[in-house]
Amino acid sequence: MTGPQTQSRPSARTGPAASAAPTAIPSPLAVWLYAARVRTLPASVAPVVMGIALAAADGTAHAASALAALLGALLIQIGTNFANDYSDFTNGVDHRAAGGRRRVLPEGLVTPRQMLAATVLSFGLAVLVGVFLVARGGWPIVLIGLASILAGVLYTGGPAPYGYRGLGELFVLIFFGPVAVAGTYYVQALSLDWRPIVAGLGPGFISVAILAVNNLRDIENDRARGKRTLAVMLGRGFARAEIVTAIVLAAALPVVFVLAGAAGPALLAAALVLPAAFPTVRLVLTRDDATTLDACVARTGRLLVLYAALFSVGWLL
Repeated sequence: MTGPQTQSRPSARTGPAASAAPTAIPSPLAVWLYAARVRTLPASVAPVVMGIALAAADGTAHAASALAALLGALLIQIGTNFANDYSDFTNGVDHRAAGGRRRVLPEGLVTPRQMLAATVLSFGLAVLVGVFLVARGGWPIVLIGLASILAGVLYTGGPAPYGYRGLGELFVLIFFGPVAVAGTYYVQALSLDWRPIVAGLGPGFISVAILAVNNLRDIENDRARGKRTLAVMLGRGFARAEIVTAIVLAAALPVVFVLAGAAGPALLAAALVLPAAFPTVRLVLTRDDATTLDACVARTGRLLVLYAALFSVGWLL
C-alpha cells in the first residue's frame, strides 16, 4: 500500500497520483466504502465463520459471542484499512491505486483529519464490542484485541512499519488465520485445543495469497516509492510461487484433518478450492497488467469465502 519511511518521499498532495484523480465526485457513502475496502472484508469474516462452525460442532456455540466476534473483527479490519491509508498518505508515499481503483486521500475526497477520526472511531467501536467479549472470555480476549489493533496500526504506522519491510504476509497469516478462528472458538466455548488453531491456517494461507496478488499488482509503484514488500525484494517469480503455495497449503489442510482422524470425509470438500483457483492462478502466472491482477485480488477473496463455507459445512456434517 505504501513505501518505507527511509526513502525520499514525494509530496502527499502533488505529483501524478493527485493529478490523475477522476472528475466524477462519488457520494460520501461511496467514498467511505472505497476507503473501507469492502471487498477485502471477507478476510475477517471467513475465519470467524469457521470458528463459529467449530464451536457449533462441539455443542458450545454462543450466538451473542459469535455475533460480537464477527462485528469486532470487521471493525478492526476497517480500522486497520483506515489507519494504513492515513499513515501511507501522511508519510508521503501513497499513490493512485493500480487498475483504476480510487484512493480517497490522494484524490482529496477525504482529508487526513477525517481519516484519522474514522480510524479512531472504528477502533473505538471495536473496543466497545470487546468489552462484552472480555466479560465473557476474560483476559485472553484483552490480549487478542489489543494485539490485533496494535498490529493493524503498526502495519504502516509508527517508527518502523513492518508492512514496509516484507512482514505483511506474516501478520496476515497470524491474525487472519489462527488468531481469528481460535479467538472466535474460545469466546464461545471458553476452552481451546489444537483444532481451531490449526484450522485457522487455512484462511490465513488464502489471506496471504490475497496480499501477495495485491503486492504483485503494485510491484512497480511500490518499488518506485521504496516499499519493500516480499514481491519487491524477491521478485515477481517469488510472488507467483508464494500465491500458488499458499493456496495449495490451504487446500491440503482438510486432507490433513481427515487423515489425522479429527474430521469426517465431508471436510475434503474444502480442498475443492484448489481446482476452483485454477483460472485465477493461470492469470496470475501469465499476466502482468494491473487491471487483470486487480481483478485477481477480488477473485482470490472469493476463493476465501468458498473455502470458509466448504470447510464450515464439511466440519458440521
